Amino acid sequence: MSDKPKLRAGVIGATGMVGQRFLTLLENHPYFEIAYLAASPSSAGKTYEDAVKGRWKLSLPCPGEALSMVVHNGENIRGAAGKCDFIFCAVEDADKQKIKLLEEAYARAEIPVVSNNSVNRHTPDVPMIIPEVNPRHADIIPSQKARLGTKKGFIAVKPNCSVQSYVPPLTPLMDFGPVSVLVSTYQAISGAGKTFESFPEILDNIIPFIGGEEEKSEIEPLKIWGSIKNGAIETAGDIKISSQCIRVPVSDGHLASVFVKFREKPSKDVILKRWADFEGLPQTLALPHAPAKFLTYMDENDRPQTRLDRDLYGGMGISVGRLREDSVFDYKFVCLSHNTLRGAAGGGLLTAELLYALGYLY
Repeated sequence: MSDKPKLRAGVIGATGMVGQRFLTLLENHPYFEIAYLAASPSSAGKTYEDAVKGRWKLSLPCPGEALSMVVHNGENIRGAAGKCDFIFCAVEDADKQKIKLLEEAYARAEIPVVSNNSVNRHTPDVPMIIPEVNPRHADIIPSQKARLGTKKGFIAVKPNCSVQSYVPPLTPLMDFGPVSVLVSTYQAISGAGKTFESFPEILDNIIPFIGGEEEKSEIEPLKIWGSIKNGAIETAGDIKISSQCIRVPVSDGHLASVFVKFREKPSKDVILKRWADFEGLPQTLALPHAPAKFLTYMDENDRPQTRLDRDLYGGMGISVGRLREDSVFDYKFVCLSHNTLRGAAGGGLLTAELLYALGYLY
């Protein structure tokens, strides 16, 4: 795809943790270039360097090209017109209805939106994509454009970071008919936009509640596994998921403990082979941020571990381990994903790469 010109990417919500991560991932990107930064009115008019002074939360440095860029008011959609070809929405801590209207306003202004936010995940004609799992949900975009009355503008979203560890290993087993799934997620503090310095109450502590996460963890996979019918994505209705989401004192990485019962129980060897062979469209297309291997099974009894394995394939790979039969369900296993890479900005960027490859962004 080197014959195509680079597209100009905007980041709305650029000063938050996810926005910061987008900028580090966009540095020297082969398809996209950082062209437009926007945030809240309090940051508008400042250079990015001044806007994030004392607020940079990543261990990686800020890309030098962004430091001198002027931050714009994210609510000024007209200001983005002509300056960027599409945007990443990384807006945090704002009124959900306001964000929903903001994303739709950008789309109606013919600026495609790839969103990290949850507000449009259940809009029936908005694709919610894990690129290796349901890339063809992008086929709903023409129906959405017809509703919005746009030629180019649309919204695509990525799912919640809590589902990115356990939906992928269940996906190659769907033909065995999983009927019930029990999952507990052990989620890092960066999922709340926090560091240990800004979240002292998590030290030597576990918090057994994360607002809204359990509902998302139980509902969003059903849309991901759904199908397009009559201009909408119809959710999978024959799987029941029960979840608990727990905040743990870990900087990055969401670990999940999964129990699953199937309509037709596969053998352990078949499951392991399905995981080993699973390859998605991003791998076939060799997209820049696609991990060389999507699912990696670890034979050690004490793996995957969050600190050791979250950065697998640049934080974009999913690690799985401890597959064994269960006395109540059919099988149980653990799995791990990096929540701000695969789960947030990295997943959004890979989705944009997929949409670029499929011809939706230009």
